[in-house]
Amino acid sequence: MNDYKALRTFLLAAEKRNFAQVARELDMTPAAVTRAIAALEEDLGVQLFVRTTRQVSLTTDGAIYAAQIQPAMAALENARKDVMNTHKADHGRLRISAPTWFGQQILPPILSGFRERYLKITFEISLTDGLVNIIDDDYDLAIRISAAPSDKFTIWRKISVVRRILVAAPGSRFANMKHASELTPDDCLAYSGESKRETWSLSDGSGSATISAGRAFSANSGEVLASMAADGAGVAMLPRFHVAEHLRTGRLVHVLRNWSPPDLWLTLYYPPYQALPPRIASFSKFFEQQVPAFMTGME
Repeated sequence: MNDYKALRTFLLAAEKRNFAQVARELDMTPAAVTRAIAALEEDLGVQLFVRTTRQVSLTTDGAIYAAQIQPAMAALENARKDVMNTHKADHGRLRISAPTWFGQQILPPILSGFRERYLKITFEISLTDGLVNIIDDDYDLAIRISAAPSDKFTIWRKISVVRRILVAAPGSRFANMKHASELTPDDCLAYSGESKRETWSLSDGSGSATISAGRAFSANSGEVLASMAADGAGVAMLPRFHVAEHLRTGRLVHVLRNWSPPDLWLTLYYPPYQALPPRIASFSKFFEQQVPAFMTGME
């Protein structure tokens, strides 16, 4: 018998004062309970119980020992339950990193729908447009809109294609451009997780153009770029669903419609699990089922 089970048997015997009842509750034989207590007494070198034909009672040493190990055993039992719960589909904590705009606009109804099904799962949501170290920062998964990751150690799963478009203010000089060659680096408002320049690769099906964007302005927030573009500061390249409301209200217009950048992917990133824990697999499946409807609604 392992030490944990022996101590658990001892504490239950200390509470019940009846080895037969302990045996029933732990699915053991009375003889096995007696042997477990005797082995513990031999290991400690003290007598823990006084046994008579009528009753079992703690010795002074037994009472002291029970009082001292009770808090530690309670902590071990709680830890055991917590670990077991993390391997259930409907229990445990989910710590998720998501892009700021996506986390504010699309993620909440998905989380609400998931929590209606899994009330015992708790969430910790962190919103950031920068890159995160999913392992060192202790995330269960990260939602990202990106190209294929360069990190070969994380697991990533494609959920849906994300189309990007070029947008500018309707009254600006950019609104009537016909060819990508009309764009200069200073015109291009760059998105960068580290607020650096990015390279725009555009194609109209018969030709291509490459522009070093962000010479004049870059930011790690799509909403900042959309606002700057709406104010006439330049052209932004952003996911269509991100600027759908701006397009509806007329703050932005789709420019250079024939010129398209490469599509991105909405992806889920995971630490290098050998197999996804059930609670993470459950959320991933629900997310993959639900997110297309919410993203389509933003188009």
